Amino acid sequence: MEEIQSQSDHYRSSSSSASSPASRVPSSNFFYLRKPGSLRQPISFEDSPDWEDTDIEVRVDEGGDSINAATTPASPSLSKLNSGSLPSPPLPDGAVITRKIAGASIAWKDLTVTIKGKRKYSDKVVKSSNGYALPGTMTVIMGPAKSGKSTLLRALSGRLPDSARMYGEVFVNGTKMCMPYGSYGFVDRETTLIGTLTVREFLYYSALLQLPGFLCQKRSVVEDAIDSMSLGDYANKLIGGHCYMKGLRSGERRRVSIARELVMRPHILFIDEPLYRLDSVSTLLMMVTLKKLASTGCTLIFTIYQSSTEVFGLFDRICLLSNGNTLFFGETLACLQHFSNAGFPCPIMQSPSDHFLRAINTEFDRIIAMCKSWQDDHGDLSAVNMDTAVAIRTLEATYKSSADAVSLETMIVKLTEKEGPSLKSKGMVGNLTRVAVLTWRSLLIMSREWKYYWLRLILYMLLALCIGTVFSGLGHTLSSVVTRVAAIFVFVSFTSLLSIAGVPAQMKEIKIYACEESNQHSGAFIFLLGQLFASIPFLFLISISSSLVFYFLVGLRDEFSMLIYFVLNFFTCLLVNEGLVLAVTSIWQDIFWSILIFVSIQVIMMLSAGFLRIRSSLPGPVWMYPISYIAFHTYSIQGLLENEYIETSFAVGQVRTISGNQALQNVYDISADSNSKWKNLLVLFLMAVAYRVLVFVLLKFYVRKNLFVPKLFLCNQNTRNSR
Repeated sequence: MEEIQSQSDHYRSSSSSASSPASRVPSSNFFYLRKPGSLRQPISFEDSPDWEDTDIEVRVDEGGDSINAATTPASPSLSKLNSGSLPSPPLPDGAVITRKIAGASIAWKDLTVTIKGKRKYSDKVVKSSNGYALPGTMTVIMGPAKSGKSTLLRALSGRLPDSARMYGEVFVNGTKMCMPYGSYGFVDRETTLIGTLTVREFLYYSALLQLPGFLCQKRSVVEDAIDSMSLGDYANKLIGGHCYMKGLRSGERRRVSIARELVMRPHILFIDEPLYRLDSVSTLLMMVTLKKLASTGCTLIFTIYQSSTEVFGLFDRICLLSNGNTLFFGETLACLQHFSNAGFPCPIMQSPSDHFLRAINTEFDRIIAMCKSWQDDHGDLSAVNMDTAVAIRTLEATYKSSADAVSLETMIVKLTEKEGPSLKSKGMVGNLTRVAVLTWRSLLIMSREWKYYWLRLILYMLLALCIGTVFSGLGHTLSSVVTRVAAIFVFVSFTSLLSIAGVPAQMKEIKIYACEESNQHSGAFIFLLGQLFASIPFLFLISISSSLVFYFLVGLRDEFSMLIYFVLNFFTCLLVNEGLVLAVTSIWQDIFWSILIFVSIQVIMMLSAGFLRIRSSLPGPVWMYPISYIAFHTYSIQGLLENEYIETSFAVGQVRTISGNQALQNVYDISADSNSKWKNLLVLFLMAVAYRVLVFVLLKFYVRKNLFVPKLFLCNQNTRNSR
């Protein structure tokens, strides 16, 4: 304790000298934003007022959906320093008034989260955290990197990974209960948006996936979400985000991701890093928008790394974490007084959040060590003279014995001693409706994604044109058999390899599925059906156009039934390729590794397809069994050759003739059965189904395992955690 006291006294003296009246500059630009009608009075951060306990009255509306909390200040100084929102400008004529949202209170008590290490659940990421959030307020979880901010947020929303265990109690409206579907929303740090849709279209399709009911009701919900996030000027603009489509800026894109969750009109909204990668202007606009959203009654809980002075003034409550320990929970201005009481007052020219992180971020110790090596040449650097470990212990000890901790315990007791209204599920959309919505949305995306779809169609036609012109004019003689087999092999192999152009689009589809699955807007089976139904017209268009170009340039048999089989065979081959691409991108969710693995698989299948070396002559282990049997090239080429040569004959000399099967026996293995080509087509179809089943398993167990899928809060959480 003597070390702690000496360190805090040393920092207090240096900070006080830095902010002494002799060296203080005018602080007219450093103020908190007041409520409408209140004064914009400057605040001296190191001279925070003396805080007294406040009388907190909690009223539970029996017939409503929320718990209202009124805070009555006990001293004039507290009312004078009331942090609120920006002055509300008068509404113009015809303006839409934002619909009120029934919020819900949430309180957590002795919340501890452990992450499974190499042997057991030993690493405590969050340690005995306590706190609460009330309707109509913004509660921010602040701390340095790896302090447990996101873990605490996910614990409150029930989105912890399987490798984590949670201990403690979470109360929603005073009840240990689950948060049913639609009662809350969660916005992750990085979300995937669909760049080819406008903001209104994107939110409308999200509403169709989330909300049951009539279309007119969903349109009104979408317009409310657009108005809540101040996106009216961008509603009809494409979201963009591609290299060829600029679209919205990062601030607008972040607000679109929040608006997607608002279509459910949640009681509680969790946001992980709403200011992630935003500049100062976008940051202030985001926080003012969230403050406006909170004024409608919604309960907002979000994490933040640091903020400017203006943004800090918009927060209602702050939960300060460091290494999983709670260093403070309470009103934002009371946090300044807490640091001052602990011996670390905030200098007048420094942002409060910067000061907090400077005091508790252990990474600054490296800077201190580096600065000490410079002191001989540059003198004493008094700006970095505090040991963060000592500061953390001081702040934690001061908080545990402070009136703020007592007030927190009192508030949690009041919020949990009486059960409030239970949250009700808003119902889920039927599976058939979701399949139809995903199919229609995917068709719209394909029609606008010229780079990944229409350009791909052109490439297929150009490849078919190139192969057809190279192998044109073959005739139907015996000497043309080998060349014709080569033409079919090249066509099947190269067009299959060209499916690599669909890797970026399929990877984007997987990311969209992962985002929607984490919020229970979609499912693996629903996604696969919607993606399949949407891809069928596009793949059929490719198969018809490419087949016609190749078929007539090479000069295959001039019969309509033969042409139809060729188109069906190639279409099924494309379906198999699409399933293979989905499987690869599901496992390797990186464009470089996905392309590398896909090309490698295609090359291995081409080697064992039976053209470079007859299938019966392949080495038995590996190449013959099992690669040649799982290579779809084998069945596609066999079916096309059987379609071309079965029931045909070639003249040898003037008397003798041989069948098409005999002509191919030294070039490629085919069956003499006239129905063999349909059996090969059936095998291709079954392989397409098998790949889709494989993708379903991967999405259900592999991709889902990496997602933070909501887990319902049970009434007896300790029972669940002890299992």
